[in-house]
This record gives sequence, C-alpha cells and structure tokens, in this order.
Amino acid sequence: MKTRNGLSSYVRTAAAVVLASLLSYASVSSNSAQGPITGEWILEMKPGTDFVYFSIHRRSERGGNHSSSSNIRADSLKGLSAAQVSGSGSAVSFQVVREAGTLNCEGWFKEGKGSGSFTFVPNQRFAAEMAGLGYEKLSDEKLFSMAVHDIGLVFIRDLNALGYDHLTIDNLFAMRIHGAGPEFIKAMKAEGYDQVPVDNLVAMRIHGVKPEFIGELKTLGYDHPPLDQLVAMRIHGVSTEFVKGLQEQGYQQPPIEQLVAMRIHGVKNEFIQELKELGYERIPIDQLVAMRIHGVRTEFVKEVKALGFDRVPPDQLVAMRIHGVSSEFIQKARSRGYTDASIEQLIELKIRGFDK
Repeated sequence: MKTRNGLSSYVRTAAAVVLASLLSYASVSSNSAQGPITGEWILEMKPGTDFVYFSIHRRSERGGNHSSSSNIRADSLKGLSAAQVSGSGSAVSFQVVREAGTLNCEGWFKEGKGSGSFTFVPNQRFAAEMAGLGYEKLSDEKLFSMAVHDIGLVFIRDLNALGYDHLTIDNLFAMRIHGAGPEFIKAMKAEGYDQVPVDNLVAMRIHGVKPEFIGELKTLGYDHPPLDQLVAMRIHGVSTEFVKGLQEQGYQQPPIEQLVAMRIHGVKNEFIQELKELGYERIPIDQLVAMRIHGVRTEFVKEVKALGFDRVPPDQLVAMRIHGVSSEFIQKARSRGYTDASIEQLIELKIRGFDK
C-alpha cells in the first residue's frame, strides 16, 4: 500500500511530465536565425456554439513537427464572414488575433470547414509589456507559442490578483494548456484549497480532480483530503460511486490510502458482494487487498468449499494461494490417504514437496 509520501510522488511525476512536454512550439532554439513563422491551419465550425475547432501545424527549422488543436472563440477570427463559412466554396483571408501576436490566415472554406496556410506576426508591444512585468525579452518563438495558447496580459494579471505572481513562462504555459487558470483556482479556493502550488494545480487538472469531485467526497465524509491523495484517487479510479458502494457494504469512510490500494489491486464492490454471498461478511480491507494480490478469487473459494472446507479464514485462503494448495492438490493428497487433512496440514504438505 502506498504511504502519503508514495502518493505525493504522483504529483511530482505529473509535474515532471508537464515540464518535459508542454512547450512543443517553444522548443525550437531562439538563438538560431529567426525567419517568418509559417504553417498550415485547419478550422471547423461548431454550429450552435460560440466556438470553432482550430488546428495548426508547422515544421520547425530543425525539421520537428509541431501541432496544436483547441476550441477557440469564433469572435477571435477577424475577417471571416458567415457567407464564406457556409458557402459552397470560396477563398478566404482572415486573422486570429491574440495579445502576443496575430496569425494571418489564407486558404479555402467550404460548408463550415476550411484549411490553408498562416504567417505569424509577433506583437512587440506585448513583448515590451511582458518585460515590464519582469519577464525577459521574449523570442518570436515564445510569442508564437503564447499566441497559440492565448496567454495574454489579462490571464497573467488575473493570476497575479489571486496571489500567483512572478510565475515562470513554463508555469504560464502549463496552467493555460491544462486549464489551471483563474477560474479553476477560484473554484478550488471555494472548496477550501487556497494558494495551491502550481504543480499541484496542473496535476489536478491533468488527472481530472474537479471541484465537483471534491464536493461529492465531502458529502461522503471526506472533508478536505490532501491534494496528493485527491490526485491518487483520480489516477486509480477511486470514484464516488465506488465509495458509495463500499458504504452500502458496511465500510464507512475507509482511509483514502486503503481506497487507492483497493483500486490498484482490483478489489471491486462486486468482489465484496460475491464473498458476502459465500458467507464472508465485512472482511477487513487489508485482507481483501491481500486476497486480490495473491489471486484468491471467488471461484477458488467455491472450489475449496465444494471439497468440504466451508468459510476458510481469509488468511488461510491467501496462504493456500501463496503455496500453491489448489483443489487439484487437495484431491491428490486425499487419493494418497490424507482424507482428513486440515488446511494447515495441506499447506505443510505442499511446502515439504509432497506432490513432487
């Protein structure tokens, strides 16, 4: 079973993954000679919403392929008319305007879908304002990445107002890409989590720790769990439905470490119910986990019961599996005269190599 320190490693691992992979666009060396930043775009309208699906692709000077796709607001497209979007086919020219710069797009649109090429024009005024906030001079590559992910002064100032000032560029990208921005921070604060470290915020978003999940846990008696435990629960599928099922089986508020261990080793509510039908009521959680670790399935319990061993204690069932005392072994022992051997005796026979 994982300890608290073990659970916290999930957060550190998630943060490491983010830092290793989030800046695909900014990975091109800013020291190389900078030519125009160009690439291809694909756009698809989303009828009935204020958003469009926008995807861009470019090849760097070093030959790397970089792609990004996201839903962006339709009003961020300047110069693209409704007639062009819904028509039977026409050439288009429009702009995606962001604080860090503008993507000048040209191409073809037909029946709500379009594609073409773009050229990025960095906003040097934005770069100067960023420098005024303490960020070093930003390369065109960084500005391009910030434009792609819509990282602007409003986003940064909103974070500052919430106490997240002097963030690194990597922090800003991770928070924007994974949705760990001001709205999420406010929602987490409402649940009692104030000034959560950036790495934890990002890990929570990556693994789906939502305010709604925290609220549901609170109604089940888990008030303000540690952040690393929340992440571990989501990683291993400890849902509120799973917890409710355990409560119905008589397990009231097991420690989160035990809930995680149960999910890691496959202790499902169905397994507990099947054991109950075989006469095993409220088996301690550590024994349930041990049973699953060592392959004590309900089929095995039924086989042992059919041979006359009813309600064998869980620790003995585990010992039988550890030492290979199967139904076949029991039948072999009986055929050789050990008709009244107990479970302990059968285990001893197996240890001593009786069947070899």
